Amino acid sequence: MKKLTLIVSCILLLAGVAHAAEKPQIRIGARVFTEQTLLAEITAQYLRTKGYAPHVTGGLGSNLARSAQESGQLDLLWEYTGVSLVAYNHIDEKLNSEQSYARVKELDAKKGLAWLSPSRFSNTYALALPEKVAKQYPHINTISDLTQALAKDTKKNHLVALDTEFANRSDGLDGMVKLYDMNLSRENTRQMDAGLVYTALRNGQVFAGLVYTTDGRLSAFKLKLLEDDKHYFPDYTAAPVIRQAYLDAHPQLAAELKPLAELFDDETMRRLNARVDVDHESPSAVAADFLRQHSLN
Repeated sequence: MKKLTLIVSCILLLAGVAHAAEKPQIRIGARVFTEQTLLAEITAQYLRTKGYAPHVTGGLGSNLARSAQESGQLDLLWEYTGVSLVAYNHIDEKLNSEQSYARVKELDAKKGLAWLSPSRFSNTYALALPEKVAKQYPHINTISDLTQALAKDTKKNHLVALDTEFANRSDGLDGMVKLYDMNLSRENTRQMDAGLVYTALRNGQVFAGLVYTTDGRLSAFKLKLLEDDKHYFPDYTAAPVIRQAYLDAHPQLAAELKPLAELFDDETMRRLNARVDVDHESPSAVAADFLRQHSLN
């Protein structure tokens, strides 16, 4: 009897191992900010319920994440149309949301990457003022207004906070300075982690700062967004991008991710981001709760 029990146990164990081995692994990448962490975690938890074995690699820079996917080290990334359009494909033509998505889908297909159904949110850049500065300078409502204020008040050396990635990207600081003819130099800019930009704004340590339009801290910290009146920042609609080779092996993935992507709009992303950045909940807990609320987990 003991031998029989042992044999049955071994069979069940081997069956479990075999079952686990059958689950297709999927390597998901996430860039270095909260929204990317959340999207990757939500996607991983969701795909786990669909029979996949996801592995998330976070904290990646844009170029590193893209290179890893093109070289086959990552399978899935949540990407933004504007990033692919400008930074990876070097297109400076002004396109709307639908045109941007169609163009990057076509261009990236040649690189073995497939854009799946997009979300309903666009996380573009913006410049923002702290509440105190906004009250002191009520006439600053656009980036052009900010440019004039920086040129006029040179003796005050107003500081502008920028995240390090934006400061060094082809669709970042240099292009904005050129278009708006801004007086921004090493003396009046500070490069820092994206999260620290919001801290500096909240604490009144800088005159203005670069922010993301779906960030949950915008309302919590009472920041004033400035209008991009010369339309420098492109559309940044987010969508899952998968290696075509992986999609060919798992064609059902496109249909599986479509209902998930459609749940995300601007307000939803601000709320999710705020739960992590303002309320200090863990991304994994926020992801699990989100999926429970939408009956996707």
